[in-house]
Amino acid sequence: MNPPLVKAAQIEKSYGSLKVLKGINVEVHAGEIVAIVGASGAGKSTLLHIIGTLDTPDSGSMILNGADVFRYTTKQLAAFRNKSIGFVFQFHNLLPEFSALENVIIPGWIAGRSKDEVTKKAEELLQMLGLGPRMHHKPSELSGGEQQRTAVARALINDPVLVLADEPSGNLDSNNARDLHQLFFDLRGKLNQTFIIVTHNQEFARMADRTIEIRDGIVVSDGK
Repeated sequence: MNPPLVKAAQIEKSYGSLKVLKGINVEVHAGEIVAIVGASGAGKSTLLHIIGTLDTPDSGSMILNGADVFRYTTKQLAAFRNKSIGFVFQFHNLLPEFSALENVIIPGWIAGRSKDEVTKKAEELLQMLGLGPRMHHKPSELSGGEQQRTAVARALINDPVLVLADEPSGNLDSNNARDLHQLFFDLRGKLNQTFIIVTHNQEFARMADRTIEIRDGIVVSDGK
């Protein structure tokens, strides 16, 4: 088997006197869809933020796509994150003054890609996600499901090796949530995309290739 795409080893993290992660070990291989579950406050989002290099551990190591990411400088890490990791959050985080297309394009511009190249890729992604007729609408003119699919397109614009999602369906009704969950599997099929998704949605957790349960800062189960 190929080496894991993500290898987090003995990750510990505290905030003040509160120890949130207590020696987490997680491996994820390319093409997997992995759900991280657990009660509120268990440490799921903290772990996701560390895997996504948005936060740093107090101790432990994280190898992502062969890179020992926490050895990078802040500037190197920001460039690596922009090109290698896509993020989908519960509340979309779309910029309200820009259209769906412009929201998807922005990370490509930040990565220094040409305007024509990134615009073409953004249009292709939005078409793939069923948003072709809506791409010039602003977020306030889109439904919750359309906003979240726009956020997924934005996460994919730089061809990341990994997409991280934090409660992506938490703000959606059950039908839109189901559609979003199926979308992740469709994208895995089309793009061989790898997803790590923090969720309280038991239906999605059962669909995932693997479910990692965190309780009180430690992994208590890891399997189908």
